[in-house]
Amino acid sequence: MDGVLVDSEPIWRTVEQEVFAGVGIEVTDEDLSETMGVRVADVVEGWHRRKPWDHPSREEVARSIVERVAQAIARDGAFNQEAIAAIDYVDGLGLRLALASSSPMSLIREVLSIGGLGDRFEVVLSAEEEERGKPDPAVYLSAARELGVSPERCLAVEDSINGVRSAKAAGMVCVAVPVSGVTDGFEGADLVLGSIAEFDERIWASTGTVPVTGSSDR
Repeated sequence: MDGVLVDSEPIWRTVEQEVFAGVGIEVTDEDLSETMGVRVADVVEGWHRRKPWDHPSREEVARSIVERVAQAIARDGAFNQEAIAAIDYVDGLGLRLALASSSPMSLIREVLSIGGLGDRFEVVLSAEEEERGKPDPAVYLSAARELGVSPERCLAVEDSINGVRSAKAAGMVCVAVPVSGVTDGFEGADLVLGSIAEFDERIWASTGTVPVTGSSDR
């Protein structure tokens, strides 16, 4: 969701820097790049281990980040129209769609509601419900399981290195769309696009895949 469907990565960066500054931690852009695609609770936990603070609690810090991000998305309307066009393209092929995000389910639901996209995905999952978040493959494996298909029959679209690692560890084909346009570190992806606008019929030949429709295992 973040960075692909919604141009929210700059929002996450700004909010995280502001919230962590409130507990006395200076978070750099490099720090944020390393944790992109990681569950916010895991990010907060990681910083607390490195530079512990007393108050507010880790749960309150994570909740503050999520609430501020949701408010900013609602206020700024950061939806990527090219990504919505890509959804229309895939949907038009008769392929099934799932959303597997590191964001909390509360934020996922709110974002989909804001964008009027609540009915576009057959399966919607949050990594917060898994024992481990990205780059662990758990949320992608759960998405494939919910769809009733093998992971090898799935194509994931990711904007972060941690997300690519998660999808590939699950055994999926992965198309990367780096949010910053910087492709360093994305060698693990099957294909790297400069923009989600490039997600069209050329994808299949470039990834060595074929869009299979008309059966329960597609």
